[in-house]
Amino acid sequence: MPATITARVVVVGGGPGGYVAAIRCGQLGLDTILIDEQRLGGTCLLRGCIPSKAMIHAASQFALMTETAAAPHLGISLAAPPEIDIAATVRWKDGIVGQLSDGVAGLLKRAKVRVLQGRAHFTDGKTCRVVSEAGESVVAAEHVILATGSVAAPLSALEFGGLVISSAEALSLAALPKRLVVVGGGYIGVELGSAFSKLGVIVTIVEAQAQILPNYDAELVAPVRAALARQGVEIHGSATALGLDESGAALQVRTSDGETLSLPADRILVTVGRLPATQGWGLENMSVQMDGRFIEIDDRCATSMKNVWAIGDLVGEPMLAHKASAQGEMVAEIIAGHRRRFDPATIASVCFTDPEIVSAGLVPDAAEPDLVVSSFPLRANGRALSIDAGRDGGFVRVVFRGRDRRILGVQAVGQHVAELAGAFVGAIEMGAVLEDIAGTIHVHPTLGEAFHEAALKGLGHAIHI
Repeated sequence: MPATITARVVVVGGGPGGYVAAIRCGQLGLDTILIDEQRLGGTCLLRGCIPSKAMIHAASQFALMTETAAAPHLGISLAAPPEIDIAATVRWKDGIVGQLSDGVAGLLKRAKVRVLQGRAHFTDGKTCRVVSEAGESVVAAEHVILATGSVAAPLSALEFGGLVISSAEALSLAALPKRLVVVGGGYIGVELGSAFSKLGVIVTIVEAQAQILPNYDAELVAPVRAALARQGVEIHGSATALGLDESGAALQVRTSDGETLSLPADRILVTVGRLPATQGWGLENMSVQMDGRFIEIDDRCATSMKNVWAIGDLVGEPMLAHKASAQGEMVAEIIAGHRRRFDPATIASVCFTDPEIVSAGLVPDAAEPDLVVSSFPLRANGRALSIDAGRDGGFVRVVFRGRDRRILGVQAVGQHVAELAGAFVGAIEMGAVLEDIAGTIHVHPTLGEAFHEAALKGLGHAIHI
């Protein structure tokens, strides 16, 4: 029987929730062990947020050079069309992932967090076996933070394997497919579908709902849909994926009018959502209450078991890395004796399409009385025009309460608008009113001026429209 390793805190999962929780525990002087069977960073860093954004950037650069080779742009011309070595691009992406993962390891070491690489399996609420190539350990702790994340949701009609891949495999392909069918028109599917299209792949998106990106309103989605149309991406809305045809080389789809189509594909990318990773680590041996598929928590991320905490994708929507990190930091401080609870005014979401979408807080059709909307077009913003980002119908939109002009939501669509998310969230979190944004001197020329102008417009005196 292996000796038992003890700690004040055990964190299971090395993603953006788990490693942040472990680092903060270490900073607060708590003896902490982090357990993960993979390289540090979790899905976000290893197979999701970071690698996908790297590939999206590479695809955008390639598309821009291809367009410039076909017709001079901004006074720049290329003598020959560019070529892409996707294997080299993947190696570049993997280098970024490796650098960041090594950085996480360094931060944990500096915080004096012990890292055990292996699969944790709980035998009771506070004890787990850790199995690795080096052998087996038993770990016991006073506090347990569960941060196991999520996994790609499968489709019964399209099991992963062969032609059918998840986003993780899509980001590590050795060669580009000629034809790619994306099943699921949410942010993952549209982001990756757009990127592959820019790399010269023939892309078709199949979405069960009428609109792609159904979590965003039609006004925000319209510029993205127009951009996809320019790229030649075919979209089937209100459609159902039925499975592979008899040849095994095409996807059968039932359209909204009942017709059955056969869509040839070299690869089928299934992106229909994610499920909490609740299997394989002994959850059944812990007496925690569940809320459907998710672990039930209170506003401190405490589960029904004393001193067992759960954060991130395990505890429900939104399944976003920055939510997990904020919860991890908070739980560490609670364990250290601080008074904290998780009650953000808003958690922003970003879709890294081209153009990008960012949304924070209430949207215009929210079930809230006395909402007023003020928008400012990016085509009237000097910075947007100077970086060729004002051509896609983008805008910044402020949603505020009419009686006191309190800002309740801010959204934007356009190139590079993801970088405005912090300003939008900050305004809502701090309870800003239109006059606060209007009275703040914004740097010129920046995209942030569009936020300023949208606030001015809401007050009735925009300057540049």
